[in-house]
Amino acid sequence: MDVMGARWRKASRSTVENDNCVEVAGFSDAVAFRDSKDPDGPKLAVSRHEFRQLAQALKAL
Repeated sequence: MDVMGARWRKASRSTVENDNCVEVAGFSDAVAFRDSKDPDGPKLAVSRHEFRQLAQALKAL
């Protein structure tokens, strides 16, 4: 998946002092993730369905 030009977003709880977060970018059929400390590093993309399943699992923790 080509993520060039993606609009990456950080969590609203991320602060300048605590820059340890995951950024996400939405696409029509997928959601991509990257480490905010390494924006040029690897990215992971999953389908929107897989993202919903992940979000539900994390909320249940």
